[in-house]
This record gives sequence, structure tokens and C-alpha cells, in this order.
Amino acid sequence: MLYFITGIGIGLIVSAPVGPVNLMTIQRALMQGFRPALAAGVGAVFADTLYAAVAAFGVSTVTHFLADHRLAIQAIGGVLLIGFGLVTLRSHPHIDRFEVTRGVSRPGATSGKGILPSMLAAFVMTLTNPGAVLGFLAIFGSLGDWAPHRHDTLGAVILVSGVAFGAFVWWTGLAAFVRIVRDKLTDHWLEAINLAAGALLTIFGSVILVRALLELLF
Repeated sequence: MLYFITGIGIGLIVSAPVGPVNLMTIQRALMQGFRPALAAGVGAVFADTLYAAVAAFGVSTVTHFLADHRLAIQAIGGVLLIGFGLVTLRSHPHIDRFEVTRGVSRPGATSGKGILPSMLAAFVMTLTNPGAVLGFLAIFGSLGDWAPHRHDTLGAVILVSGVAFGAFVWWTGLAAFVRIVRDKLTDHWLEAINLAAGALLTIFGSVILVRALLELLF
């Protein structure tokens, strides 16, 4: 139980900082509703769980590969973020495109078609951040007695399960909160939030890409 609770805390800690996937989840919740937003969070959960497993089980080959190709992976992630940011900037959300009243969708309301793309986009965004697995390694390494022993397979599984659960709780709460407050938003607020999200995603991607290219060149 201690391992599971510790994992929940780690899952919340790694998911909470405002970053590309948080911005995408908020944007999905505003424009498409709860399920596509939650799907984006689930994509991040899958990637975080994979990296947590790598760190918990000490898969040195994978860890070394990620460390050796860190800059290339970051460059790919930067390009993906820039692309998503530009698409977001070009979109113009309107209230009547996604409002649902008393269970009946209004004309033009979005369907569930955005669920799989949202999940895949968030999964790739998180997976192309090699700092994630290094961060998990640092966190797990600092747990001391709160971490399972080297050959404690069951303890590692419980810890990773806690990470997945904690991350899922965060993304579910975020998607639900934005879905609740979006009904109080106007087109003006939606446009401003969309522009801010698109700009931040583009900036994040540009910074990551430029930094990776500079390190590769110099």
C-alpha cells in the first residue's frame, strides 16, 4: 500500500506542471468536450507509465538509448509541438460548435472522432520527452526506503500502478473541471484561450527544437 500511495503522489507530481499535454487537454475540453480531453490525458498516462516502468525495473538498455539519442528525440518532439501549436492557432472555436444541452447535441457539435487522435498526439508528445524517464529515474532514486528493492518485482509493479492511477486522476480532474466551466465561457474567451494555448505550444516547441539543434551543432 505504501508503494501504491507513493506512486499516486509521483503520478500527480509529474502530470501537474503546465506543459504541452496540459494545454492540449484544456483545449480539447473547451472545443470537443470531456471524452477527447480525457483521451489526451490517457495518452500521457500510457507514456508516463511506460517510462515509470523503465525507471522502476531499471531497464538499462532503454535508458541508455534514450540518453544517447536525447537531442534527436527532443528535436522530433519540438517539431510536433510546433505543428500542433500552429494548427491550434488557425482554429476558431465557437460555442455552438460543441455545446450540448440536456443530452441533445446541437447542430455542428463534435463527435467522438477526436478521441483516438487526441490520445495518440498526447502519447507521442510525452514519449518524445526523454527527460521524462530521466526524471522518473531521479525521483525513484531519491525515494530511499519508500522504493521497492532491486529484485522486488511485485513492489515495482505496485509502484508503477500507483503512478498510472495518480496521473489518471489528474487528467480526469482537469478534463472534468474545464468541461464544467466551459459552459460559462463566451466566444471571446474561447478565442483568447485558443490563441494562448497555440502560442504557448509553438513557443515550447520552438525552444525545445532550437535548444536541441544548438546542442547538436555545438
